Amino acid sequence: MSFYKKNSYLPFLLISMFFLFMIGCSAETSNSEETDTEESSNHEESESDAQYPITIEHAFGETVIESKPERVATVQWGNQDVSLALGVVPVGFSAANYGVQDDSGLLPWTKEKLDELGVEDPNIYQDTDGLDFEAIADSNPDVILAAYSGITQEDYDTLSQIAPVVAYKEAPWETTWREQVTLNAKGMGMVEEGKKLVEETEALIKEKVSKYPEIEGKKVAFATTSADDLSKIYIYTPDDPRGAFLEELGMKYPESLTKEMSESDGFALTVSAENADILNDADIIVSYGNEPLYKKMKEDPLLGEIPAIKRGSVVFIENGTPLAASLNPNPLAISYTIDKYLKLISEAAEQVDE
Repeated sequence: MSFYKKNSYLPFLLISMFFLFMIGCSAETSNSEETDTEESSNHEESESDAQYPITIEHAFGETVIESKPERVATVQWGNQDVSLALGVVPVGFSAANYGVQDDSGLLPWTKEKLDELGVEDPNIYQDTDGLDFEAIADSNPDVILAAYSGITQEDYDTLSQIAPVVAYKEAPWETTWREQVTLNAKGMGMVEEGKKLVEETEALIKEKVSKYPEIEGKKVAFATTSADDLSKIYIYTPDDPRGAFLEELGMKYPESLTKEMSESDGFALTVSAENADILNDADIIVSYGNEPLYKKMKEDPLLGEIPAIKRGSVVFIENGTPLAASLNPNPLAISYTIDKYLKLISEAAEQVDE
């Protein structure tokens, strides 16, 4: 297997600014304006020059990007949506492997944005069995975005032979949507645009949440189990984007959980059904599942004693659906699904208040 290795990068072209002066100004005033203009132009060029090289620190060390990337590739989950939200069509990106209802490899919000940008045939990597390094190399990227991913050191080393890689900050699959935007935007040389995207998304969330005051301050937990094995419960911590987003919607994890989670090193806890009472203080439980699973949980002698299960203040998100996929949020996914998500949470909150 051969890989295209980046040994040099195209220089970043500065756009010169020209100023017109009014006819009839005195020579002295004109000279003064020219001097001021020249100093301003030099200052702007200096600031622009100072942007590169960019150094991005991450879990595998640091990545140096010598000049503004023209060809952006993304791998694994959701990073393509950040690029698209910033108006940049990736030269290649990984197919979505969860929540897609057809064989397109595209979640609906990704497809919607591609249509908006006039892209009919995107270059999609099929990497269900691992990253397709050859396909990634063939797309000839200047940078590879993987801020939200689970790439390994080996993956990172191989990808780095193709182009500079923007990896996650600390741990796999724990990058919040804000960090995802910030890291990827920096890697694209679009820091200010990234800040604006974060601000716009924050404003959208605030505006949507304001319509559901009943969920403010509710104690919540994102916990899921399997109908085939009710003996274990998986509880996502606030370090996981799913848990973090629930807190951003105005809810909070109960102390009984946060205390236990403070001793955990990861994005989820695995709890035996015998210890299901750890969820007793949760007003609302969000979970992957459906009505048949809920019925089994209610009938279970252990899980059925959890107050949220008893009173029905549970938000079940059908597994494998676009809404389930959106629970690992990014700006496009949030915009597409937040109304439906908040409505379901509101309905659960009403059960608490009855």
